[in-house]
Amino acid sequence: MVEMKKDRGNKANIKSVIYGRTAMTLVGFLAQFLLLWVAYVLLRNYSFLFYGLFLAISAGTILYIYNTGGNPDMKLSWMFPIAIFPVFGAIFYMTILTQPGLKVMYRKLQELSGHTRQNVKADPETRDSLREENPHMSQLARYLWQVDNSPVYEKTQVKYYTLGDQQFPDIVEAIRQAEHFVFLEFFIVSEGRMWSVILELLKQKVKEGVEVRFLYDGTCALWYLPSYYPQELEAEGIRCKMFSPVKPIFSPHFNNRDHRKIVVVDGKVAFTGGINLADEYINEKVRFGHWKDAGLRLTGDAVERFTYMFLEMWNVSEKTQEDYVRYRRPEGFSVPSDGYVIPYSVSPLGPERVGERVYLDILNTAHTYVHIMTPYLILDYQFITALTYAAKRGVEVVIIMPHIPDKKYAFVLAKTYYNQLLEAGVRICEYAPGFVHAKVFVSDDVKAVVGTVNLDYRSLYHHFECGAILYRSSQVAAIEQDMQETLKKCVEIQPEDYKKLKLTDRMLGRIMRIIAPMM
Repeated sequence: MVEMKKDRGNKANIKSVIYGRTAMTLVGFLAQFLLLWVAYVLLRNYSFLFYGLFLAISAGTILYIYNTGGNPDMKLSWMFPIAIFPVFGAIFYMTILTQPGLKVMYRKLQELSGHTRQNVKADPETRDSLREENPHMSQLARYLWQVDNSPVYEKTQVKYYTLGDQQFPDIVEAIRQAEHFVFLEFFIVSEGRMWSVILELLKQKVKEGVEVRFLYDGTCALWYLPSYYPQELEAEGIRCKMFSPVKPIFSPHFNNRDHRKIVVVDGKVAFTGGINLADEYINEKVRFGHWKDAGLRLTGDAVERFTYMFLEMWNVSEKTQEDYVRYRRPEGFSVPSDGYVIPYSVSPLGPERVGERVYLDILNTAHTYVHIMTPYLILDYQFITALTYAAKRGVEVVIIMPHIPDKKYAFVLAKTYYNQLLEAGVRICEYAPGFVHAKVFVSDDVKAVVGTVNLDYRSLYHHFECGAILYRSSQVAAIEQDMQETLKKCVEIQPEDYKKLKLTDRMLGRIMRIIAPMM
């Protein structure tokens, strides 16, 4: 392990490890793609028999796609390559479809979900109280309990953060006070001040006898951390895993990333939101202008659900069953209620699209306004309909987007939706100082959602995500105030602005829209 640390003595060595692994992965993908293409080219003109077989394969694949459940936009996206490359597209689709790894993971997650169901504490009095106060919110809570093991909680205090700069010191302080365990789960971890401060504190807590577990997404090994990083942390006493390490094999699982951001301390305190463990998230490093993000701290009963979310994901690769009792909040620990809180998780596996359902529920039940912050805007037909219908029936719908994008292709793709939304009465405003990474909905001064779910296909269909619904919480007002303060720094988009875009950008956006559901 000492030799490993010496190898990482300078950034050049780290970069060579990272880029070498990235290059090998890309070469592996390219090799498989070329192999499928060569097989297609060699066989397509071999004989009339093969030609007929190819047509049958393509027709059968399209028929299969058409009759499957799921998002119509995604079906059309798959039909496009099959129509352009009749056999190659069909073979590629079947190669992606027939991956056993996804089925194994889905079964494991169902098993873990059943274990959570046995341990989660749903309070009937809280449920009944919500039903009396707002029958519709009670129905949403019922749905989340049935499909996600997510109860509605009271006895929870919530703090809203308008920037990662604000959340970071509170995370540090919560970890500093840890006595029993610290769980961390993040999509991005990058070496810098933010991570170094937290890492040194975690090492200290391990020496004090605190159990520390750290789970991060496997794509970090492509861009930010060396592939052996978990072994380094294990040597320091920190239990560490990469979720779904990237392998150079075509698989839909490559798209199913762990995009969640969770910190849980002693079952008492939890943090979530858009903030990852990298310096740009706390404006220590400037990448796309000022970084506007948002987060939550929960203290009290609702922390329980975030504890179980973490344990479910951690145990996907474990064979033994976790003892949840060890990680329940301490007996006697309680805080006053501040409205209702429903933490929830989002899984890309299975039929339910919880992240989209929560957002659609807010849009479809709003009376006065729905204000939204999102870094991306890549929408399916159902979501476009909900946004435009809300605006047409008199609800003020405002979407805050970045003015300085982190990904050009995503930005030009988002702009292809602008005019359709603007014409229906939706207002779109871009944050002039920089990049918006917050994922926030707030409506009618009574309900809000803060979490990790972007308005794009990746978050709504492909990623593991999480969030928290607030109802009648004092922090709903703080969230709306943040929206108003952010709007003061925005440029409002007009319909004619789309025509000012370069022709190449408009063309790129239209092309990307065809394949967006698969991205």
